[in-house]
Amino acid sequence: MNLPFKRLNILLVDDDSVDVMHVQRAFKKSNIQSTLHVANDGRQALEMLREGQVPATNRLILLDLNMPRMNGLEFLSAIRADPALSSTPVVVLTTSNDDRDRVQSYAHHVAGYLLKPVTSPAFVELMTALNAYWSRVELP
Repeated sequence: MNLPFKRLNILLVDDDSVDVMHVQRAFKKSNIQSTLHVANDGRQALEMLREGQVPATNRLILLDLNMPRMNGLEFLSAIRADPALSSTPVVVLTTSNDDRDRVQSYAHHVAGYLLKPVTSPAFVELMTALNAYWSRVELP
């Protein structure tokens, strides 16, 4: 029996316009029906979350680490310290293969740490798998 996918409210936090474009194309190619919101850095993402621009139901954050103004690790500290946001699942999607970044991310209770694919087909495959998984998980 195939269970229907629920639509997610995904906040992509990434300052790299090419990577944002890859994710958007992957959504389109995979016919992912989830809503994709985009923030260019951690500060903008916090504002969007706190102002209700990204619905709280079925919310997932895809987070890059290397960004200006407020990087991914600073953003993780901020949302984990905010009672209204602390239980929001976050998946790190980054180019950083640094063990320190990985360890610090998991110390902030991320749900996963993924390296950004280099090719467009790999982005499509990754976004399809993420959506399939998260659209079936019961979110807080």
